This record gives sequence, structure tokens and C-alpha cells, in this order.
Amino acid sequence: MLAVKSIADTIRERTSIKNGYIDKEISKDLVLSLLEDAVWAPTHGVREPWRFIFVSKERKEDFIEAILQCHEKGKHEIIRNKFINVPAFLVVIINEDPRQKVWEEDFAATSCMLQNLQLLAWEQEIGMVWKTPIHIHDPRFRTAIGVQPGEKIVGVLNIGYFDKETAAKKVRKRTNPAEKMIAF
Repeated sequence: MLAVKSIADTIRERTSIKNGYIDKEISKDLVLSLLEDAVWAPTHGVREPWRFIFVSKERKEDFIEAILQCHEKGKHEIIRNKFINVPAFLVVIINEDPRQKVWEEDFAATSCMLQNLQLLAWEQEIGMVWKTPIHIHDPRFRTAIGVQPGEKIVGVLNIGYFDKETAAKKVRKRTNPAEKMIAF
């Protein structure tokens, strides 16, 4: 009989995987299959405000070069080392709607979709970390990867299979919500 984890167990177990990736390919088709379920997140008016840029192993070096052009040469080696062992990347983009309410709803929907994506990946033993590095705002990086004016990069996901023993050693804690709730 197969043991099935509850949603609560998966939520509590999932953690951001920043390193410890193993050399196993993450394909565009695999990421698309995860996104097919992830996009069922709540989205006001079913606007589905997101779009994606997938960076495979074959294009990783070009992607890293686009990042490096946003940093001073003296830091290139350190920065390259942060990304060189990541099997794949997913850049997540939304339109920057000038109406604050719509912008906030679209950002919230995209955040929900990203959480879905991370949970679905975790279920398949794929790790992710959602990053918002400074270069996502740099016009050189945005142009290099094809981000258009009027679009916002919500984040870059580092994606890969990972060393489970390293991940299991992470200590995770959360504050009890009772400490943060009052009654009105």
C-alpha cells in the first residue's frame, strides 16, 4: 500500500533548496507539467497574469552571462559560483498594471501560483528556491532575457533535484499564529 502525504505534511516539509543540487536534468516538459497544475491558483477575474521564461542546462551559461553583466567584474566568480550548479531556472513575469488594486491582485495570484509550483515540485522530490536578486531590476538583464517594458519579474526560481540528506538537516521553525492574532 502506498503512503500518501497530506497537504499539511507537504507544506510543512517543503523547504527552499538553495544549494546541494545533483547533476540531473530538469526539462522544460517537466516544468510545464508542474505548471499545468500550479496555474490553478486563485486569480481574480481568471486573469492569469503570469508568463514564464525557462532556462535549460543548454542555455544556463548565457543566462549566467546576462546576470554577470549587471555586476562589477571583481564579483563575477562569486556570482557565477552561486548559479553554476543549478540545473534549471524559471523566470516568472507579470504585467505591471497601473491600477494598484489590479497590480496587487495579480502579484498575489502569482505568489499563490508559485507556492503551488513549489509544493508540486517537492512532491516529485524537486527542490526550488524563489529568488529576487537585484539584477532582476537591471535593464541589461531584462533586455538580455526578453522582459518587455511594463513587465515585472516576480522572481527567478532555481530548480533541481537535490541531496535529500542536506535538506533534511535544515532546521525550520514558525511562530505559532496564536501569538500573532487578536480578536476585533
